[in-house]
Amino acid sequence: MNNVAVSIEDVPLNGFHRLLTIRSAGGSFVDGYVLSIIGVALVHMSRSLALDDFWEGMIAASALIGIFFGGFLGGWLTDVLGRKRLLFVGPTLFIVASLAQLWVDSAVALFVLRLLLGVAVGIEYPVATSLLVEFMPRKYRGPRLATLTIMWFAGAAMAYVVGELLFKLWGSDAWRLVLASAAIIGAMLFLVRIGTPESPRWLLSKGRAAEAEAIIKQVYGNDFSLANLPEHRVGEKLTILNLLHSGYGKRMLFVVVFWTCSVVPLFAVYAFAPKVLAALNLQGDWSSLGSVAITLFFVIGCVISTRIINRVGRRNLLIYSFLCSGLALLGLAVGHAGPNALVLAFFAVYALFIGGAQVLTLVYPNELFPTEIRAFAVGVGTSLSRIGAAAGTYLVPVSLSTLGIAQTMYIAAAVTLVGLVLSWVLAPETRSLNLQQAASLN
Repeated sequence: MNNVAVSIEDVPLNGFHRLLTIRSAGGSFVDGYVLSIIGVALVHMSRSLALDDFWEGMIAASALIGIFFGGFLGGWLTDVLGRKRLLFVGPTLFIVASLAQLWVDSAVALFVLRLLLGVAVGIEYPVATSLLVEFMPRKYRGPRLATLTIMWFAGAAMAYVVGELLFKLWGSDAWRLVLASAAIIGAMLFLVRIGTPESPRWLLSKGRAAEAEAIIKQVYGNDFSLANLPEHRVGEKLTILNLLHSGYGKRMLFVVVFWTCSVVPLFAVYAFAPKVLAALNLQGDWSSLGSVAITLFFVIGCVISTRIINRVGRRNLLIYSFLCSGLALLGLAVGHAGPNALVLAFFAVYALFIGGAQVLTLVYPNELFPTEIRAFAVGVGTSLSRIGAAAGTYLVPVSLSTLGIAQTMYIAAAVTLVGLVLSWVLAPETRSLNLQQAASLN
């Protein structure tokens, strides 16, 4: 059989691709778990350590600060040292920093450990996504990357289940055990990643053609070679400075702004759902139902987006996601004093439609940049979007108490509609392109 004309981006999905999806998505699962488990333990932890408002806010935001640094660091190191080496840094930090929380006895120590966990999360985004996209056939590239977002929510849900279970078994003093539980998932992630090969595209970008070809044969069979890899092997070498000018600078601006506009309202709504719902006068069963419904509709929205991303295209998915979710937030601002069912309906619409923008935060940056700077571009997007997320998380309770729920929702709607305008102007369509074509400025 002669496969000289067959691109590795057009081969059927095989067992290696499925295992690699698990290896990459596991990082998103741990990310969701680590970032959400603090919410489960916060009340008991604050009481035990006698935290004031300042330290409670700092510890809640510490992981987001860590993601900021971890995204830059992980993206740069992944492009310099390779995907394979960095693949184990995140799980190692998850294990060590999570276990260390068993002995934490001060706000400062907890802040530092949560900061390190945030760094691990920041590293995971560029390394896991770039490795996945560089092996995945084009037909499955978007849906598989989008699946990582769903796994984040799965990890977040698992954190709430495990946390509540541990508190029921051992009482309020179990908060250290609750926080440390992430080490078990980190260890499982470390083990499942053993044996992952390096990216042939990255090896080729470093001039290591023989190693790249050996991995291609290992993954796709002896009939395949570098001739089946659609990747430029000659020409001008790109560096991270290319993110600051020409077409890649414009693409980086698009990625950072649309990512920020999608996560600022999301983090604000998701992190403070009970407070927001209370401010919207939802009490008792309505409040409990609302918190569950928001999470459920977030997941459903991501699942639907994953299924239709190839059918409707990246650009259309992003535009309609911002449009519909922005209108829902506007509806919450205008109708905040309306019936409980109407308020929950607007929340559900927002949660459902923001899923499109959420899944694209991992798809677009991996498709729009070439191998030499792909991971760093993802890292920059991760880091800079978290500035907005951290600001949103910090400012939501302030805004609710000073401006009120209506103005808070107007601001959230305005941020979302900024994302809509930017997407209309700059969002490209990449669904039918191979990875080389999608990343090319031509």
